[in-house]
Parts: sequence; C-alpha cells; structure tokens
Amino acid sequence: MIFHSPSKGQMELNEVVNDILGYISEDIDRSYKLLVGSDSHPSQQGTCFVSAIIIHRLGKGARYYYNRLMEQKIKSLRQRIFYEASLSLTLADQLSRLLKQHGHSEMKVEIHLDVGTHGETRELIKEVTGMIVNSGFDAKIKPNACAASKVADKYTK
Repeated sequence: MIFHSPSKGQMELNEVVNDILGYISEDIDRSYKLLVGSDSHPSQQGTCFVSAIIIHRLGKGARYYYNRLMEQKIKSLRQRIFYEASLSLTLADQLSRLLKQHGHSEMKVEIHLDVGTHGETRELIKEVTGMIVNSGFDAKIKPNACAASKVADKYTK
C-alpha cells in the first residue's frame, strides 16, 4: 500500500510509521494524537476512496499521509460509508500492529468517520460508530472528524 506525503513523497506504510515516530522524537515533551479517516467520491470512472493518516502534535501542527484507491462505482451511500469505515478500521489495525512492533503499543489510533448529525448520514452514526468502537478503537464523527472530512476529502476529487 503506497501513501503520499506532501513533504516526503511516496512511502510504504512501514516508512510512514518510521516517519511518524521520527516526528514524535523531534519533540517528546508534546502530546500527540494519531488519527485515521477515509472518504469517498463517486464519479463516472468509479468511486475514489482516500484514507488519511494524521499525526497531530497538539498545539503545534501535524503531518499527514494519504492513500488513494479506485473501486467500481458504488451508488449506495450506506455501502460507501461502511466501506470507508472498513478501510479506516483495517488501516488503524495495521498501524497499531506496526507501532507495537516498534515498542509503541501505548499509542492509540483514533478513527474519524465521515458521518454527522446533519445530512443523509445521520441515520448511520450508531451502526458505523458501533462497528469501530466494538473493534477496540475510538470513533469520532463530524465536525470532530478532520481526518475524514478535511484531509481525506481533499484528495477524493
């Protein structure tokens, strides 16, 4: 799986993890949040899914990485939202495993979902957040889901 970093270019997931750990080691006195989110955009060619990883240095900026995947066109909003959530869940699980291998099992991954209390996705909130929370991760929805609604969204079009 290839990720893109605006500052570092193309990277494999293990390189992303090494970059995240390097970023943290630059300022170990700060607190950090590791965020994952996905978004999608249907087009004539298919549906573009983007998953984003953000390492947020609280009060002092962030770095992000994203992966783009083109799938066949998915017309159902429900199906797209659950596929986005499953992409984020898979990525969060992979990140957690790699971090554990590097001796950082204390670093928790927060999953951001592209659902919110306003709009068509409001009826999916309980189901999709339940899927994430029951898998052992924290789930955030809009407007507190910047990994999905800001970063991933930026690269879907």
